[in-house]
Amino acid sequence: MIKLIGLVPLFPLIGFLINGFFGKKMSKGLSGTIACVSVLASFIVSVLIFMEVSASAQKSYVVEIFSWINSDTLKIPFSFLVDPLSCLFLLNITGIGFLIHVYSTSYMHDDEGFSRFFTYLNLFVFFMLLLVLGSNYLIMFVGWEGVGLCSYLLIGFWFKNDAYNRAANKAFIMNRIGDLGFLLGMIMIFMNFGSISFGEVFNKASSVPTSSITAIALLLFVGAMGKSAQLPLYTWLPDAMAGPTPVSALIHAATMVTAGIYMVVRSNIFYSISETASEFVAVVGAVTALFAAIIGLLQTDIKKVLAYSTVSQLGLMFLALGVGAYSSAVFHVTTHAFFKALLFLGAGSVIHAMGGEQDIRKMGGLKKALPITFITMLLGTIAISGVPPFAGFFSKDEILAHTYEHSQLLWVVGSIASLCTAFYMFRLMFLTFWGSFRGTHEQQHHLHESPKAMTIPLIILAILSVLGGLLGLPEFWGAKNWMSENLDSVIIRKNPSILSHETEWTLMAIAVLVALSTIYFAYQMFIKYKVLPAEKEADMKPFQRVIYNKFYVDEFYDAIIRKPLDAISEVFYKLFDKQIFDGIVNGTGDLTLWKAGILRKLQTGHIGFYIMAMVVGVITILFFSLMK
Repeated sequence: MIKLIGLVPLFPLIGFLINGFFGKKMSKGLSGTIACVSVLASFIVSVLIFMEVSASAQKSYVVEIFSWINSDTLKIPFSFLVDPLSCLFLLNITGIGFLIHVYSTSYMHDDEGFSRFFTYLNLFVFFMLLLVLGSNYLIMFVGWEGVGLCSYLLIGFWFKNDAYNRAANKAFIMNRIGDLGFLLGMIMIFMNFGSISFGEVFNKASSVPTSSITAIALLLFVGAMGKSAQLPLYTWLPDAMAGPTPVSALIHAATMVTAGIYMVVRSNIFYSISETASEFVAVVGAVTALFAAIIGLLQTDIKKVLAYSTVSQLGLMFLALGVGAYSSAVFHVTTHAFFKALLFLGAGSVIHAMGGEQDIRKMGGLKKALPITFITMLLGTIAISGVPPFAGFFSKDEILAHTYEHSQLLWVVGSIASLCTAFYMFRLMFLTFWGSFRGTHEQQHHLHESPKAMTIPLIILAILSVLGGLLGLPEFWGAKNWMSENLDSVIIRKNPSILSHETEWTLMAIAVLVALSTIYFAYQMFIKYKVLPAEKEADMKPFQRVIYNKFYVDEFYDAIIRKPLDAISEVFYKLFDKQIFDGIVNGTGDLTLWKAGILRKLQTGHIGFYIMAMVVGVITILFFSLMK
């Protein structure tokens, strides 16, 4: 079965080609079915391969598809690496991806670009599968660039809106900054190892100077910072909300933003060797987690709240990677995929019922009109808030426990970020589903639960959000949790836990008490005292205005980067482009015309003149011949 691994990315590619070439000629039902079935087929094959790898004593297989680059100095086969890590990501990508595809058949049904949407969606899944399956950094990079392209196409899907186009451009350009780091890291890998295949590189890593390993690890992390939206390259992700809601779920849950996590885990030997790189990853992750969580506290766009939540949760994952808890990070990637996909699709159901409205200040009292959406979103909110026994509790607790072992300061930062998460998520729930309706009469009249194609994926994801924690029960409940044991063959070096059971129980109790206290505080604030967000910025306190405007980071980047670059570009355009380069090109043309204007005067049209010119020419040639 493992030899059939090529079918996993092939099915979405076929779906992309069929919809891309014939989508406009097909009915929407057929187009959506082809897109969904292609991802479902990949999921089924992924499950079968996962089962075979799990049952096998050999945990890693390299399947060569064809010979790709073959020179004296560089040999890169187009081959796939099948191991527990890639198999787990395959299940996340295809499983969650399939549910999002099914949801989209209803959500996008009335859109004129229906087949084009599924064309992009299938291509997105194909490139993401390529990213996690590649057995070398070049194939990973191809998938990496591919998901960047697809995110650009999907974020700017409604391209008639200029604001959406700007958001798509921003995502594309900011990702290019990170991609340059990845590319330079890949070049350094080849210079130091003579190869970019994972097997050869990782086997030789211990023989390379630590300084080189640190440089490689940091450059790769720059790529991860861009793709996984870490400070300072995070501002594209909240703006990515310009795309249709299913796109937000796909980008934020199981695909694009987790690519950086996957790359660091796959390259974990570099970070295990370089303490400097690991510390840097941990600090950036912790700061990002807290920074984004604080911004999420006062956002009023339902999708923007979830977007900053994603940035914050990704920060926690990188915090785990930085402290060496690689399996914990992957565990949180998995549980986060469940509840974040649920929350985004639930938000899409709310937006669908509200006729496109996304401002939670104009919602309220929706739990009666949208009972399934309400219950499923509530379960997802409890899960992301870290309340036991839901999935998010186990993965967050594991990350914070490992962080406490490494640094109590980072543990405090991570704990505060988790506290903020519980507050802004229940704030969103209370303002959206409780109280009285604050929208227009027309919106209230049209409130209705979403179709089954949208609610069934919500129910499945809600079940996974409740039970997903079983994948990684705390280690002191058994010899090892399943997630850690499953990834043993992939993670090169792990530090054994030094925390006593009493300390682990204490940390767990603190986390639960803090989460429950925060939820109770949010309940008192938004249900009992019915506090509503300010309608205008002028009504906010100064510190609230700063948080609401996201600490003015976009404005800061605009002032110190974009505007100076625009000014420099204008100078270069006027001086170099117009005066020098255009001057050389145009001057060459003008000189040619001037010479041609002189030479054409010799073309008089008189036969006698031509005969005389020939005679003079012959005499001149003879004269120079005799002079030699």
